[in-house]
Amino acid sequence: MNRYFQTPPVVLNLIIINLLVFMATALLPVGRVVMGWGALMLGTPFFHTYQFITYMFLHANFEHLFFNMFALWMFGRTLEYELGSKRFLIYYMVCGVGAALIQYLTAIVLGELPLMLVGASGAVMGLLLAFGVLHPNVPIYFLFVPVPIKAKWFVVGYAVLELFLGWRGIGNVAHFAHVGGMLWGLLLLWWWKHRRIIWF
Repeated sequence: MNRYFQTPPVVLNLIIINLLVFMATALLPVGRVVMGWGALMLGTPFFHTYQFITYMFLHANFEHLFFNMFALWMFGRTLEYELGSKRFLIYYMVCGVGAALIQYLTAIVLGELPLMLVGASGAVMGLLLAFGVLHPNVPIYFLFVPVPIKAKWFVVGYAVLELFLGWRGIGNVAHFAHVGGMLWGLLLLWWWKHRRIIWF
């Protein structure tokens, strides 16, 4: 079987952890406690530094979880095989933490604190960015678009849309975190290329 059709260990374990945490928050009596301690509570007395990591493993609802995990599975398999498991995990975590930092800074500037942040979206957007950089001409089939779009244009279009929605404050979504995940992903890829760790 072609290895790209298999799910490599880091992607698989990230999906399992996210599923288990979601089940704990949704089904167990301590679910609210887990959410309260793990969510990124920016600008509140409940903020703790570790939340910059734990927030990535919490999701608001099943749809939020499903789409993030589907994107992680879709793009993460190829990237983990190409970057290696260790480097892939580093990349994923840097994008996730970086996404939260960007959201925090923009929330300060725009006066949107206090703010609660949950979800793997920032890290997943970093994966989308990496896929677009490493495979710019691979077609991506989007659910609501009847024709394939090259990965590079999909990434550019998504980033512009997120910037617009974030600037306009549309929807209860951390749009700047999505952009932040892409930005940190681009910087990390550039750094690795500069150090001749990866080539593209």
